[in-house]
Amino acid sequence: PQSRDEKCGDLSGSSDEGEGTMDKEPVPAVETESMMKRLFGFEKEDLSSWHRLVCLLNRPTDPASLGIFRFLFGMIMAIDITQERGLSHLDYKYLDGAPVCRFPLFSFLQPLPLDYMYLVYVVMLFGAVGIMLGCFYRLSCLMFISTYWYIFFLDKTAWNNHSYLYGLIGFQLTFMDANRYWSIDGLRNPPKKNAQVPLWNYTLLRFQIFIVYFIAGVKKLDADWVEGYSMSYLAHHWLFDPFRMILPNEMVSLLVVHGGGLCLDLSAGYLLFFDATRPFGIFFVSYFHCMNSQLFSIGMFAYTMLATSPLFCYPDWPRHFFARFPEILRPVLPLTYPPPQPSTSCVYPMTQHTSSGPQDLPPAPKTRFKHKLATLFTILYLAEQFFLPYSHFITQGYNNWTNGLYGYSWDMMVHSRSHQHVKITYKDGKTGDVGYLNPGVFTQSRRWKDHGDMLKQYATCLSRHLPHYNISDPEIYFDIWVSINERFQQRIFDPRVNIVKADWSPFRPNPWLMPLLVDLSPWRTKFQEIEGTLDNQTEIVFIADFPGLLLENYVSEDLGNTSVQVLQGKLNVEIVDEKKNYTLQPGEQKQKLPAGAYHKVYTVSEGPSCYMYIYVNTTEAALQRNFTKLFELQERVRNGTETEPLPPELQSLITGENEGSEANVMDPVVQLFLRRQRRMKEVKKRREANVGERLNRFIVKKYYMLRRAFLMTAIAMRNLAVGLPPLEQLTREVAFANMKEPETEANQDLKDEVGHDEL
Repeated sequence: PQSRDEKCGDLSGSSDEGEGTMDKEPVPAVETESMMKRLFGFEKEDLSSWHRLVCLLNRPTDPASLGIFRFLFGMIMAIDITQERGLSHLDYKYLDGAPVCRFPLFSFLQPLPLDYMYLVYVVMLFGAVGIMLGCFYRLSCLMFISTYWYIFFLDKTAWNNHSYLYGLIGFQLTFMDANRYWSIDGLRNPPKKNAQVPLWNYTLLRFQIFIVYFIAGVKKLDADWVEGYSMSYLAHHWLFDPFRMILPNEMVSLLVVHGGGLCLDLSAGYLLFFDATRPFGIFFVSYFHCMNSQLFSIGMFAYTMLATSPLFCYPDWPRHFFARFPEILRPVLPLTYPPPQPSTSCVYPMTQHTSSGPQDLPPAPKTRFKHKLATLFTILYLAEQFFLPYSHFITQGYNNWTNGLYGYSWDMMVHSRSHQHVKITYKDGKTGDVGYLNPGVFTQSRRWKDHGDMLKQYATCLSRHLPHYNISDPEIYFDIWVSINERFQQRIFDPRVNIVKADWSPFRPNPWLMPLLVDLSPWRTKFQEIEGTLDNQTEIVFIADFPGLLLENYVSEDLGNTSVQVLQGKLNVEIVDEKKNYTLQPGEQKQKLPAGAYHKVYTVSEGPSCYMYIYVNTTEAALQRNFTKLFELQERVRNGTETEPLPPELQSLITGENEGSEANVMDPVVQLFLRRQRRMKEVKKRREANVGERLNRFIVKKYYMLRRAFLMTAIAMRNLAVGLPPLEQLTREVAFANMKEPETEANQDLKDEVGHDEL
């Protein structure tokens, strides 16, 4: 029997599969294993020379765990293609002829015509299925990663860490022998079936997952995360209700959300690394990823990470696991016996066996060129992965308030942003006429607001589209106000710079990026104190601005009693219609800014100014009071305590609660009240649904999503094969594909927060 003393959950993994399969009496060990051997699975002498390192990383290893991961990864990617990759709504994103601004990594990358984009996704889907089944494995990997990275590079606005990770894993699997276990290739080619794989196959994947956890933890050592400002809103989620039973909300945010996330990321790789701590590591990371699947819209990332955890176990764990299943299921389950057969991909040690049995090891070959190349690839790849998250000093043009493009640095959830004000101004280069554009016009993304490289691409794209609207040689100016991690709202880019003509290089710092006012970060504790003194109807916005700049603001007619108060610096407030100016020092306040009118706030101090707007939405407050009165009246009528007869315009409070009936109500306040009541009832019904109802809702939703994806794909493939049908037929086909599940339209409003969005 094979020894299981060597540690496979570490750098090297289990390696005895090639040596411990002889049917003979075991030879007693001459000497005990060293501590390093017990912990890491190899001796330090294995790192003493290039030859020994090559032998170590090409040591024969059981293919079982790798084969199971290949199957799970391929299956998850096949599901992901229809969801987060966008196959189910591909026509919305790449509609032919639509004037859309796109944000590729390289300017020469452009989407293909829509039907061909569907073909790209079909190739990617077949590649993912081929990886899952281990069918024409190497070709399937190439089909998957070539199309995946094309889609990935085509749109920087969709970048995130887990999408990047999928591409990396697909790239790694291309070079691995992951089709040696539970694969169709093994049935087609017996020498590949159940053949051992070199240790570097496991080393790469384990180190990749270790990097994801550990670098994410290192990034969370950022002061904003440690102090609890990055994800403070998460503490309000129902998943943290058990913690709120013993801790106040502020401590749940600081200790559980931020402290727990930091500790888990820093320790997860090490916990999974060693045998003694692995059960704890698998428990904690599984709990962590299950929570993340509920907290964030991250597609299949949580399930992908769950699938990686068994890679840290002994490579032969599937054999022991599936051996417990009934014998009748064995033909469709992964192999549990015989032991893995030798492979030319591995380097075997010297052997003295002379028998010719089928399990004898082959003669000890010298290390071949492919073994050395695999070792070099492993070392260079891991070095690159450790270096890339800190390579931002090279690609300085992509650095903004945070370093690099979000997606390859593993700085997951470290920064949260809110945008208070976005203004796009254009100026006709010939006539000098000035106008304004709706933020986000000609684009489907919002991420351009935080990245200088995307802003440059967006401005260039706008300059190409605006001449079609009789705007010649347009100049484009952006005034974007952002708060990062609960700081002041401040400008991120210089609003005085024409971005169309502005200089930008991927290797030089962005000259029109405004610095983050980190010196004002301590004000965040003061924000909480100020907000704590306000009533529920009063709202506040904290602003910081640079000397010499101004904020032109419009006070909505709904906002009564709006005032501006200086916290630091010196302001000059100009009331445009009244042609009056007011100079404000720290602590001074300009009350009752005129509603329905513009005003300008100039920063006239030598340093940055800090001030706050305090306002009440008087329209919403009045509506809330009316809602309260209507609700109290409705309750009195229901319990029989209302003695006065209801006037005709209020009869609908009793008769108008059904879906859609508010449309027959004439009074707009009563109509809004009934609509809100129906929304609240639907939300309550969904929240109180049992497991069966939730599962049914989930299955129905996924069915219609997959249905649309495959029907639209079939239409595109038909178009490529035989050409476009008549327009009427195509319209009917698309309408059939767009058919939605019952009650979808009725539940559409549930996406909005129950409140006063109808205002």
